[in-house]
Order: sequence, then structure tokens, then C-alpha cells
Amino acid sequence: MNGALEGVRIIDVSRVLAGPFCSMILGDLGADVIKIEHHESGDETRGWGPPFAEGESAYYLCANRNKQSMTLNLKSEEGKEIFRKLVASGDIVIQNFKTGTLGKLGLGYEDLKEINPKLIMASITGFGLTGPYKDLPGYDYIIQAMSGLMSITGEKNGSPVKVGVAIADILTGLYTCIGILSALHHRDKLGEGQEIDISLMDCQVSSLVNVASNYLFSGLTPERMGNQHPNIVPYQTFGTRDGELVVAVGNDDQFRRFSTVIGRPDLAEQEQFKHNEKRLQNKEQLIPIIEDLLRGKTKKEWKRLFDDAGIPNGPINDIAEMFEDPQIIARGMLVSMEHPTIEDLKVTGSPLNLSKTPVTMRKHPPLYGEHTDSILAEIGYSPDQISKFKENKII
Repeated sequence: MNGALEGVRIIDVSRVLAGPFCSMILGDLGADVIKIEHHESGDETRGWGPPFAEGESAYYLCANRNKQSMTLNLKSEEGKEIFRKLVASGDIVIQNFKTGTLGKLGLGYEDLKEINPKLIMASITGFGLTGPYKDLPGYDYIIQAMSGLMSITGEKNGSPVKVGVAIADILTGLYTCIGILSALHHRDKLGEGQEIDISLMDCQVSSLVNVASNYLFSGLTPERMGNQHPNIVPYQTFGTRDGELVVAVGNDDQFRRFSTVIGRPDLAEQEQFKHNEKRLQNKEQLIPIIEDLLRGKTKKEWKRLFDDAGIPNGPINDIAEMFEDPQIIARGMLVSMEHPTIEDLKVTGSPLNLSKTPVTMRKHPPLYGEHTDSILAEIGYSPDQISKFKENKII
């Protein structure tokens, strides 16, 4: 079966995570992705390790499958001309240079749309193409700090803590995918391309959802709450006989069942705990009662009881435990791929399950410049020209 985006060509000049993560998703969906890398150093993440596997960093391998890699010197006139040829036959450019960098090279959106009026360019920056911070570099860690995310992450009396993955990059990659797919739909209707201005800061602020809304409605600055929820009780981690378990009681009916399972059905009848609003107001009384009761069984025993009663819950797995979980295995979230140098390359699967156009793992994360020659030949360059490009450090 053909991928949903078969026939769509993406020229990806982004590096690190947000852009490459976006183009990998589009590649999973069938797009032809050409990853343009610096002719001398390549994507920075190739060197971000250990761990490495046969010289390839785990970081690079996590976000670059289903792509071809070619090297190119975009500061040279020959390199710019090669890039323009690629754009002329392409559909989408994804770039995350600092604001204005491609424009200074004569390769900005306004320049490239003269070559290809249907071109869609996704421009990813730290803070956007406008505003007082538009020229500042943007890194995930900095964005987590400035967006307010770190101020609400961590224990109540502890220091602010960043999320364990580069969440601003990941969210930006996802939002960029949404923007690109929307722009493709618009182009199908009206035949015109457009530029997508998307920033890590905007994406992270958008993801604050109910926490931002709580502030806007109450005027109270949200604080760190550790593993507790600002609006729902009980909705947090609890210690058991052999480890920690998350319990997420989302409504009053679930709380009645929860109270019965833990052996205290009377809790759901007490006025101070009967409704979520009251439980939130009186959580300092309720939580210690629950903590004492849950220490009486193992997390596996509680999980079975809560599952049977329809109460959302889950043990806190480490990464090794997660990959051994039968649900993860059944859903294909651990995938083995063939690779020219790495034996049995394992990558995370895709969460996108389309019944008519399923995602495919067609291409291993490419070696540095692996497809340079074949791509150049495809767009009309001869072996002699390609050799001269190499001699002159164009590729």
C-alpha cells in the first residue's frame, strides 16, 4: 500500500530535533525526504553521544529514518544553484536557521517562491520571525524556562525542573507537521504555497493548556505541585508495598469505586470528599488516608484491582520496563530496521495507525551524505560534475 504522502518531496535543511522529528513523521507517512547536511560537519546530533552504534549516535538515529542524506555547501554559488534545482522539483522546505539566514543567502521564502510558486516553507525558530526576540537563538531548555513550563514542573518545595525529553522541540515538530499538512490542503484547493512561521516558544506556551487557563481565569500564578493535579483529587503517585503507582481518579463515580476497592467506601459518602471540588479543598485530609491504605499491597496487586474496577492507574515504569510491556510490543512501538553498519537497529515505532495508508519504515537513518551522488544524478548532474563538486568542496 502507498503512503498517504507518496509523491510529496521534502527538502529538509533543519538540524537537531524539531525539524528532523517533523520530517521523519512526514517520511513515515510516505513523503520523499532529502536531508541536506553541512558539507563538512553534518547534523550536530551525529556527534551527540555516547551512546554510539558503529559511529552513529543514538540521538541522531532517533529522528532521521525514512530520509536520504546529501551534503551541500549552501554558501557557495554552485551549492545555492543545486539547492534551487531541488526546490524547483520539490514541495516543501523545512528549515531552522536563525531568522533571516536563508534570506541573506538569497534562499529565503520570497526568493524560492519565484522558482516554485507552489512551495511550502516551514521556518522553525526559537521565538518566531517577528517580535523583539526574533534574532535570538532558541534551545529547548531555554524555552522550557522562559515559557513558564519549568516553573510548574518539580516538587512544590524544590527547584524548577525541565521535562526529561526535549518537549518543546517535540511539540514544535508536531505543530509543524500540522501546519505543513494544512498548507498542502490549501495548495490542493488554490494552487498556491505559503510560508509557515512557527516557534518553539509559541508551541510551548500553547501546550500549557489548562494551567495557562487557570491563571487567566483566576489571576493566581500556578505553582509546582510535584505529581499532584491542580484541579483533580486523587490524581497523583502513591507508594505501594514495592514501588510507586499513579492513580488518576477523574470523576465522582470513579472515586466511589476507588473508595470501595481500597476498603473505605465511606469516604465517598463523607461530605468533605463526596465531590471533586470538596476533595480538592480537603486534600490534606484525604491524601494521607489513601497513602496509608495503598501501602498494604504491591503495585501489581493494586493494578489488577483498579483495572477490574475501571479506575485509571499505572505503575511508574523505567524505560527498560516500558519496552518490555506487552501493550508496547503488541502495538509495534519497538521496531527493528536493517542498516548498512548496525546489526539489528532498533527504533521506536510510529503512533500513527492509518488503515488505508499505513506508515512504513522504508529507509534506515542515512549515513552522512549517503545519497549525495544519486540525488545529484537524479536532478541532472553528470559523474564528472559531481566529482568536481567534491574537489571544490561544494558537496
